[in-house]
Amino acid sequence: MGAQGDRSRLHECLRELRRVQPGEGGSRRLGAVTCLGGGPRRQRRRRGPQMFRDGAERGDGGRRREPMTEPEAAHHGLSLATPLVFLGSAVLAVPLFRLFKLGAVIGYLAAGVAVGPSGLGLIGDPGAVLTLAELGVVLLLFIIGLELKPSRLWAMRRDIVGLGLSQVLLCGGVLAGLAVLAGLTWQAALIAGAGLALSSTAFAAPLMEDRNELASPYGQRAFSILLLQDLAIVPLLALVTVLSPVAAETGGTSGWRAGLAMVAATACVVLVGRYALNPMFKLLARSGAGEIMTAAALLVVLGAAALMQLAGLSMAMGAFLAGVLLAESRFRHELEANIEPFRGLLLGLFFIAVGMDIDLGLVASNAAVIGGAVVALMTVKTALIAGLARATGSDWQDALRIGTVLSQGGEFAFVLFAAAVSGRILPADTAAILTASVTFSLALTPLVFGLGQRLAARGAGETPDADFSTVNGNALIIGFGRFGQVISQILLARGVEITMIDHRVEAIDLAERYGFKIHYGDGTRLDILRAAGAGKAELVCVCVDDAEATLKIVDFCREQFPMAKLMVRSLDRNHSLALAGRDVDYHIRETFESAVKLGERALAALGTTERAAGDLIAEFRRRDAERFERQLVEGVYAGSDLLNIKSVDEPTQ
Repeated sequence: MGAQGDRSRLHECLRELRRVQPGEGGSRRLGAVTCLGGGPRRQRRRRGPQMFRDGAERGDGGRRREPMTEPEAAHHGLSLATPLVFLGSAVLAVPLFRLFKLGAVIGYLAAGVAVGPSGLGLIGDPGAVLTLAELGVVLLLFIIGLELKPSRLWAMRRDIVGLGLSQVLLCGGVLAGLAVLAGLTWQAALIAGAGLALSSTAFAAPLMEDRNELASPYGQRAFSILLLQDLAIVPLLALVTVLSPVAAETGGTSGWRAGLAMVAATACVVLVGRYALNPMFKLLARSGAGEIMTAAALLVVLGAAALMQLAGLSMAMGAFLAGVLLAESRFRHELEANIEPFRGLLLGLFFIAVGMDIDLGLVASNAAVIGGAVVALMTVKTALIAGLARATGSDWQDALRIGTVLSQGGEFAFVLFAAAVSGRILPADTAAILTASVTFSLALTPLVFGLGQRLAARGAGETPDADFSTVNGNALIIGFGRFGQVISQILLARGVEITMIDHRVEAIDLAERYGFKIHYGDGTRLDILRAAGAGKAELVCVCVDDAEATLKIVDFCREQFPMAKLMVRSLDRNHSLALAGRDVDYHIRETFESAVKLGERALAALGTTERAAGDLIAEFRRRDAERFERQLVEGVYAGSDLLNIKSVDEPTQ
């Protein structure tokens, strides 16, 4: 019976194999072979984790499910190939370009070129990727908004309206004039000039953020211009509608309705952000679910962005406005921590998508035109923006930094040029060349900005000249950072005449805004110390944050100005050991006292009485001083037995 059943099943499977045509897929053939090797039960087990589509009809009228091919899986959004390509290319390219000091942005762009249609062709639709990747810019603007309180934004209003508007009008006008000379009609030249006048927040802001300079004076002025440019895209798109022959033929849309929608959307974001978001986050925080806080943060950002886009404004502006409204919220740091991972990944994806959109064939056939356009664009914008910044109060170093960081075209140019092509203002081939020029200007921005930084730093090293003609203090403070500022305020409160020197131009400029007179000078130079009055000073406070420079200044003072009391800021324990051997009058580790005070408060928070906490702190100070003395004699590792030991006397709680 069993043998007869096996023979019957064998004949049935052979008939199935004969029915499989040569052109048919392998799934039916595999089914017949599986029948030979162990029956349908094994086949069902093997097919469990696969992706299926509807197959051919069975003889009994039913339908079966067959495995999807890779293209079909990708079509249904089920393929992992695309994210693997993105992640793999980024992981390979970005560290490599950082190794050669070219920056992460160029690494992302190179990765995009490599995997895009003009490279290996691993991804064929850059536009679809760019739509998702723009969320990286949205999240970046939200985080920037979190750092800007409304009061601070109001303080920037002159730069936003004055400097920003002047930049758009001046750069747009000059670039439009060059476009007319290149042979474009005045309508096409006007749109081309306006689009090229805009810069890229997605490129400029990370460049400044990577150097921790977004909050610097030049960073704030550059960001003010970027904010105005983001607002300018709205009237520029309206200008496309006005100039378009398509709008004239169809009658266009109602301008006042569009404006009303924009005002309503902005008001909605402001009202919700001001009155609803804090109570909502407070309620969610009580639930204790961290993932819900992350989901809520993304909901706020994307909701504000979607509403503004629906009203005709940019998504980035909606996210930025939401961030500003939450800047004074107690949940600001939590929101920033939740958004940051998404922001970094999506912003990298944005740069990859821009690189994918570079058409190497178009570049090769129009290399001279595109190369000339890129050079002209970046040269003109750098010169005009730097000139405007210099004329409105920036020194030439900051003006150069602002000009170079905003020298590129922006991502909104892509939107504006696409609208101009749809409105039959710009020819498609002209728009393609302009888009390629903007893309290459983006790729060159890190290099141009780096060159500007080096030129500015070289100039800063030469200026200003040290002028000590008005020096008359009996106390000298060397270094006006966060440490020196506190000391100066205490001495000034007592009426002490002090002289302060610092070699950082930015610190001097910032101090002058608060009414402090800081002299430019390098404290490691003996001639500067003499000119600053160290020879007749009763007290010299060394407050610089460089250990080697501190030791050099101390040596000069002990040898040349032995009558002055010498008090020194120490960076750490090793630095204190070095200072102790140089016979200074007083030195203190910059974080020691604050750490001890916090430790005392921590004991109180855990229920220790004030007296018991005081006894423990006194015991800790005694052991630390004993260990320090032993280290002076026996070396830095001496006294380790005094660490991590419990107090002999159990404190009374």
